[in-house]
Amino acid sequence: GHYMSASAQMWASTHNDTLKEKMSAVVSALSACQDKMGTGYLSAFPSEQFDRFEAIKPVWAPYYTIHKIMAGLLDQHTFAGNAQALKMLTWMVDYFYDRVQNVIMKYTIERHWLSLNEETGGMNDVLYKLYAITGDPKHLLLAHLFDKPCFLGLLAVKADDISGFHANTHIPIVIGSQMRYEVTGDSLYQEIGTFFMDIVNSSHSYATGGTSVSEFWSDPKRLASTLQNENEESCTTYNMLKVSRHLFRWTKEMAYADYYERALINGVLGIQRGREPGVMIYMLPQGRGGSKARSFHGWGTKFDSFWCCYGTGIESFSKLGDSIYFEEEGQVPGLYLIQYISSSLNWKSGQVLLNQKVEPASSWNSLLQVTLTISSQVGAGLTSTLHLRIPLWTYSNGAKAILNGQELSLPTPGNFLSITRKWSAGDKITLELPISLRIEGIKDDRPEYASIQAILYGPYLLAGLTNGDWDIKTESAASLSDYITPIPAAYNSHLISLSQESRDSTLVLTNSNHSITMEKFPESGTDSSLNATFRLVLKDSTTSSSFSKPKDFIGKSVMLEPFNFPGMVVAHQGEDESLGISDSSDGKDSVFHLVPGLDGKAETVSLESQEGCFVIYKSSSSLQISCKSGSSDAEFDRSASFVMRDGISEYHPMSFVGKGSSRNFLLTPLLSLRDESYTLYFNIQS
Repeated sequence: GHYMSASAQMWASTHNDTLKEKMSAVVSALSACQDKMGTGYLSAFPSEQFDRFEAIKPVWAPYYTIHKIMAGLLDQHTFAGNAQALKMLTWMVDYFYDRVQNVIMKYTIERHWLSLNEETGGMNDVLYKLYAITGDPKHLLLAHLFDKPCFLGLLAVKADDISGFHANTHIPIVIGSQMRYEVTGDSLYQEIGTFFMDIVNSSHSYATGGTSVSEFWSDPKRLASTLQNENEESCTTYNMLKVSRHLFRWTKEMAYADYYERALINGVLGIQRGREPGVMIYMLPQGRGGSKARSFHGWGTKFDSFWCCYGTGIESFSKLGDSIYFEEEGQVPGLYLIQYISSSLNWKSGQVLLNQKVEPASSWNSLLQVTLTISSQVGAGLTSTLHLRIPLWTYSNGAKAILNGQELSLPTPGNFLSITRKWSAGDKITLELPISLRIEGIKDDRPEYASIQAILYGPYLLAGLTNGDWDIKTESAASLSDYITPIPAAYNSHLISLSQESRDSTLVLTNSNHSITMEKFPESGTDSSLNATFRLVLKDSTTSSSFSKPKDFIGKSVMLEPFNFPGMVVAHQGEDESLGISDSSDGKDSVFHLVPGLDGKAETVSLESQEGCFVIYKSSSSLQISCKSGSSDAEFDRSASFVMRDGISEYHPMSFVGKGSSRNFLLTPLLSLRDESYTLYFNIQS
């Protein structure tokens, strides 16, 4: 089911012929299975599972899976025009209409409501959508029968009483109730969706925009007690995006657009391991020193994992173009641009072909820069309106919008910049929106947790690369910029890793619990890769910014700063003593002369602490300073020579240093992390 939905949505964006052929073949194969069974039933598990469901006997969520198949067939019809898929879906619905009717007739309606305490996915949602296509009253009635009254009733009377409910069982029911409003016009269900979003946002959501702990909702405004590895089931974020999308379509309120952006960036884009499609997570940890690799299930595998969050995750990455643009019909058609994502749109009703290009954000250039161009015009120059979102996270000072060289007056953040004109080929709008740092308290109203705060840069949640340290003291700081500073762009060219070959493996110089050792060469995106990366810092640091590559530092006096411990340096305590990490960067025990490798090889360097004394590594011993006794000692020269490579890890363009109480923190966007340990909430005190 998820495959059919994902492939249909991807095809709608790409019109890829190979994908169309594959997804159509899947529909045809499923149709053959359905025909063979001959009842309309279609699933990989036997229909006896529903006998147990209807008898209130233990069984795991058969309707949850059926909903996915139904939704996939509906998406194949809606997005790809597959008439066979619609026929299959209506036959399935006939089968389940009869089953539900039999339960009610044989027992009672209460028996049916009781069975809905098992997870049923978005059955009401897909049935309301189907009714909008067919107009068949059976489809409407069956949709009503999956509107779980014991949950929607709480929301109808505006009771913030969702604690203890399984989050991903009930968010789809709310989405279905939103569709009920859209197809019937019953305003009660509009109010239900609005109230639900309000209470989740105000009382149950993390700085990522996500919700749930161990798949359930906790007590309202008590989130400080819930920070752990089992936060934010990925499916819940996928579904909350649907809730916010409906609400924005109804209201055009900026808060829903901002929520969508926050949850997409922080709760969706980081659930895939880097650029490895098919490697996804179930939970998104929020606790101190957590890691995506250590969450429930950890990272899945491309071909052997398929839990629920795999299905929704694959869908999420198939529809990244969803909810960038919304159109408004009328005599003067309007186009709302609510997500700044590089993309192109053929806006047919506005007779405009629009191209959006967004420059990657960075910590050293605190502007979101967007360029919109009209590359061609179809038709006779229709007047239309572009509505450009001015997010709540930006600010007016420094914001700028220019149309064809003429500066426009901007509204305050939280509003739309609306431009109405007859658009012509070559029209160009440039938008510059300041991005600033800010802190945001956790949703917990107990005074003792008032200091627990997240750090954001515009819509991006910043994670500290730490195993659990989280204390920050602001002392006399007047603003965040006094204790959180950007990492310059040039610093990536100063990152190195130092390695030696040892028998059949490559060993790399590593910061291991503040001791310097040699460890096996690590995979990037891990704690080990962070620990094996160092920044070269000139003793005379005023000129280091002009150095464009590590080799520029050869012949200079340098210090080695551990990548994930900014402000600390590698220190030596004299001959035959091991190396460690010091928080002092002004003592001579942290300065090395970086010289060409003593072994004479072009790719190696040596670290000289004083004339004739070098950092050496001998098998089965730690790194230490040793002084050369003679002019010719090949073994010493080999032990003192290290291959200097580019750093295994590198700074994300949006990286900062946060000044902590006992150490500094490297802050980087959560979405960029793979297996690294991180902390999202800090104990920030004055």
